[in-house]
Amino acid sequence: MVNCPRPPLVKRRKLAEETDTAVPSHNDSTNPLNTIRTFSWKINGIEPFLPEPSAKITTFFKPANSGQNNSSPPQLKTHTSLRAFLLRHGWPEVLLLQELKIRQGDSKTLASLLSSLNTPLNPSDITTDNRTYTLHTQIPRDRHNARGNNGKLYGVGTILRTDFAQNHVSRIRDAGWDLEGRVSIVELKPPSPSSSIQIPTTPCKPLALLNIYAVNGTSGPYRSPQSGLAAGTRHDHKIAFHSRLRDECFALQSRGFDAVVAGDLNVARELLDGHPNLRTFPRQHCINRADFNRKFFNQEDNKRARAYVNSDKQSEFKSEGDGSSSSDVSRCLDAVDVLMGKQL
Repeated sequence: MVNCPRPPLVKRRKLAEETDTAVPSHNDSTNPLNTIRTFSWKINGIEPFLPEPSAKITTFFKPANSGQNNSSPPQLKTHTSLRAFLLRHGWPEVLLLQELKIRQGDSKTLASLLSSLNTPLNPSDITTDNRTYTLHTQIPRDRHNARGNNGKLYGVGTILRTDFAQNHVSRIRDAGWDLEGRVSIVELKPPSPSSSIQIPTTPCKPLALLNIYAVNGTSGPYRSPQSGLAAGTRHDHKIAFHSRLRDECFALQSRGFDAVVAGDLNVARELLDGHPNLRTFPRQHCINRADFNRKFFNQEDNKRARAYVNSDKQSEFKSEGDGSSSSDVSRCLDAVDVLMGKQL
């Protein structure tokens, strides 16, 4: 799996200006057998990567007999398009995007995104520009906790190469407990036996790929999805999210899957993951970090990574100054349980 951090907006513009519009071609026929190339990218808003109309607003003030057609189709920005990214990296099987920032019910943007993924950059080159992709998105549907920026918050997109999806994917689903568009789960079929790979005893398990955009803990209120009343803080919601995600992985493992978690987990495990330093104030960030490390890694893993883990005491789960407590975390879980129970 390859994680692709997104450069700052100013730097991204500069890179776009310097990028040659010619896109190198790659042949994916040389990929190792039984490998799945997975890229994860926190894209921080999908709009800069969508086609833009060729007709600018200034064209409407030109004379009618100028001979220009203002209704020409949208133009792909070759150097910044997702399809150019996929081609440049040899048509990977999986691309996981986080923080799409697409409003609930915005079918036009979704259609534009799917079209941009599958519109050839060079229609005359059918040998290196002929792959197609499927798109599956999870958009926030929590009317009390996803209201900022006119609803353009969060959201994940799972992009699968069509032939890979048809041959190897059993289903793609959401997580019933996730109402903020943060989780998408791809369940793969059991791998076919291969004569070129010798597995003496244990058969291969099918994979489950979890595309995650985890909660960013803050002292702001987390509201009950059902009533809108405050049910702890976003810090509490983050810890509750860790629990839900861990339980989802356990449930997949109990069904025979090997779970692969990818995306933006919004946590720095240890010093090397923090820039310029680890966030230690307010103290709840330390609690969130320790909670993540305990729930997803064993003692040996944390020791090898020098990951931050507090002593496992109940008193450690109380934040100084923000009123956060383990009971608030329980209320976050209970609020989602009540809502999902009503929906089911």
